[in-house]
Amino acid sequence: MKVLVLNCGSSSIKHRLFEMPNDHEPGGIELGRGAIEGIGAEGSVADHAAGLRQVCDELGVEPEIVAHRVVHGGERFVAPIVIDDEVVAELDRLNPLAPLHNPANVLGIRVAREWFPRATHVAVFDTAFHATLPLYASHYAIPKHLATEHGVRRYGFHGSSHAWASQRAAELLGRPLEELRLVILHLGAGASATAVLGGKSIDTSMGMTPMEGLVMATRAGDIDPGVPLFLQRELGMTAAEVDRLLNRESGLRGYCDESDLREVLRRADEGDTDAQLAVEAYVYRIAKYVGAYAVALGGLDAVVFTAGVGERSAPIRALVAQRLTLFGAKLDAEANDASTSEDRAIQTADSPVALLIVATNEELQIAREAAALVE
Repeated sequence: MKVLVLNCGSSSIKHRLFEMPNDHEPGGIELGRGAIEGIGAEGSVADHAAGLRQVCDELGVEPEIVAHRVVHGGERFVAPIVIDDEVVAELDRLNPLAPLHNPANVLGIRVAREWFPRATHVAVFDTAFHATLPLYASHYAIPKHLATEHGVRRYGFHGSSHAWASQRAAELLGRPLEELRLVILHLGAGASATAVLGGKSIDTSMGMTPMEGLVMATRAGDIDPGVPLFLQRELGMTAAEVDRLLNRESGLRGYCDESDLREVLRRADEGDTDAQLAVEAYVYRIAKYVGAYAVALGGLDAVVFTAGVGERSAPIRALVAQRLTLFGAKLDAEANDASTSEDRAIQTADSPVALLIVATNEELQIAREAAALVE
């Protein structure tokens, strides 16, 4: 069974094609991948329809399933679902919850359904993994009707990545996922932490939007809700300007005018005090969430580093580990610094808490969930 995974952004289409087993066993062999960037710009394809035509030509085959990554599923979509006209209409109504992501996701769905009419189209949601959050973790301390009537609550994101990392952690540890207490750290340009108890998300750092939680490349993460009010009331900023400030001009960039963590680390090593503060705040926020989630989990079996920074930044992993000695975590420096991309443990033999590196594979996770639904 061939499954095409599509991740459609506002100006990009990323795709991976998998051959999935037909026996309900987890697996998947990658047959191809590609990306089209700058849609609508000079030198690129004119629109998403042309982009998907290019994808179709490159594939040379028509998939049986097209799995679409959708960032926000709201309260209705808590599991993968076969897409029909009613689902598309409902997804349109969710656009205000993720205005930077969902409209592009839905555009990709519309175009792909035209180009691959014989395929079964499945939506897989970033938010779905967090549907198991208890109410005390998902509901903000604001009037109840805002949650019940307008969906103002914590949803969480990066669900496919957190699900994949949880499963791989269990495999690396040689223990059933159902008995593990894990903190998954998805550290990329966007970053989130999730407490996973027995394979289920019980708390996560991102909220109603991907702006809450950790310090990110250009997003502030946790911030006093009074700050946006102050910016509008006292500095005369519009809602759109505040949105841009917190989404595009904050985080690492806000501290030191640089969003690339590799460059921030280089500058910090050279004595740049702004960059040093950025690194300290970035690591401190991560460690603070790990500590809080250890309480939520009732203990801690493993901390899992995944996504771009988590997988490739040995200095950040080392700095985070230094702050986790309270839990007995001990980093094996040689394993941490090893120049390999393999999933691996990086704690010492006598560390009671495992420290793991897992390469995220959101697309394969999406393909597996879509194939399982259709089978």
